[in-house]
Amino acid sequence: MEINLIRKNNKFNFEAQNPSGQTVELDAKPEIGGEGKGFRPMEMLLVGLGGCSGIDVVNVLTKQKEPLNDVKINIKATRKDEEMPPIFDVINIHFDLYGALNVQKVERALALTFEKYCSVSNILERSATLNFTYEIHQ
Repeated sequence: MEINLIRKNNKFNFEAQNPSGQTVELDAKPEIGGEGKGFRPMEMLLVGLGGCSGIDVVNVLTKQKEPLNDVKINIKATRKDEEMPPIFDVINIHFDLYGALNVQKVERALALTFEKYCSVSNILERSATLNFTYEIHQ
């Protein structure tokens, strides 16, 4: 895996590119001169968590032949501001799942995601408390 970043201005705005050519912009917080031109790096960690766990949940439910119509993910995190660097303290991730889904299969999919498959959650839970909740919408 390789990611390349280029600086886009004389401040803190960077563009990251993956091997497939997709890009995402990053920027620093305004307090140190960021201009709001991209995600902040810690936000990107949460994006990675949402993407990793979302892909895994969809994959497991698909293999279980569950009729998943849609999924929405909300992540809220707090940081240990008194420490340097201020790492995540608690991360709450909520899944809104749409379809006539079996509760036991959803719970199994989430357990497999967070206990076995999602490498991002595995990394983050080493330094933060990671909580997940879900709601099924028929």
